[in-house]
Amino acid sequence: MTAGDTRVPVTILTGFLGAGKTTLLNALLSDAAAGKIAVIVNEFGEAGLDHDLIETADDQIALMQSGCLCCSLRGELSETMERLMANRSAGTIAFDRVVIETTGLAAPGPIMQTLTTDPALSRAVRMDGVVTVADAVNGPTTLDAQFEAVSQAATADLIVLSKADLASPDQLLAFEARLRRINPGARIVPAIRGAGLPGQFWGLSPLRPGIAFSEAQNWTTLPAAQPDPLANLSRLSRPANEPAGRFLHDDRICTASVTIDHPLDADVFDGWLADLVSLRGDSILRAKGIVFLEDIETPFVFHGVQRIFEPPMPLQSWQGEARQSRIVIIARDISQKRLQSSLNRLHARPVRGARLSTTQE
Repeated sequence: MTAGDTRVPVTILTGFLGAGKTTLLNALLSDAAAGKIAVIVNEFGEAGLDHDLIETADDQIALMQSGCLCCSLRGELSETMERLMANRSAGTIAFDRVVIETTGLAAPGPIMQTLTTDPALSRAVRMDGVVTVADAVNGPTTLDAQFEAVSQAATADLIVLSKADLASPDQLLAFEARLRRINPGARIVPAIRGAGLPGQFWGLSPLRPGIAFSEAQNWTTLPAAQPDPLANLSRLSRPANEPAGRFLHDDRICTASVTIDHPLDADVFDGWLADLVSLRGDSILRAKGIVFLEDIETPFVFHGVQRIFEPPMPLQSWQGEARQSRIVIIARDISQKRLQSSLNRLHARPVRGARLSTTQE
């Protein structure tokens, strides 16, 4: 990926049932600064968009008054995307970016894999980020009942707390603390009917043209760990008799990170990553990092979901004198100790070809 990358940025919009994804979509489609947006939805009739569909390009694509497009998903996502891009190339339609709205509790991982592994699509589009909408009032109950909702929160670059005006300050604080425990690296913002959000919605991925080192560094920096993120809340927010195991689904998610000051041997890093993907790929919700490699002057940014990793992207330069590798992994159903142990192996200078078996149970 280079500074001249002309691929179309794609954002995945996911969220809890009833959280207000459509409300957020309407706010985004009204944002002139975002350019023309093509929105992929399950069906026109289910989209619930406020903007009237004023012109139909074909049986799948309709033009809205805002100048944006609404595209109905038929069959496989790859087929719909390729049809959309073909129409764009032919000059039939015009758009600057794509938003894919997932249905219900669908996980964004398979969508990200499709966009990354399909040869035609990977040449035409690039991932710009994952946004999860979480209901500030009913969200905790959804997390308790649906592990898929926990996965959505863990995969997000940005978590939007919808209906923030309907929740008490203690409710918001408790819910945000819980989400940070699930996904420490995500940006979390409260919202009231999508107001003020469009400007924060784009450019969430560091694997994009022209990103500054400081942005990539922030992407891999986790907040300071707290022994109990809910410790300072009132008893109304966290009752003393709260039953054990209430956050059972949350406990299936773990985050591990490592900072390494010395340069990494490229073969050793590749071997570690290959082992991680081979042994635990299906459990990796997000893996991301800045890598300092031996004999290479510029830092590299990498990102992956499950078994699919995008090609590492070189940044233009380091910022300041400090040069470090920073790697963060969010995973499910893996021992926190084993995941951290695997990352810590990169602190040493392991023998090339050594198997990093710490990811095995």
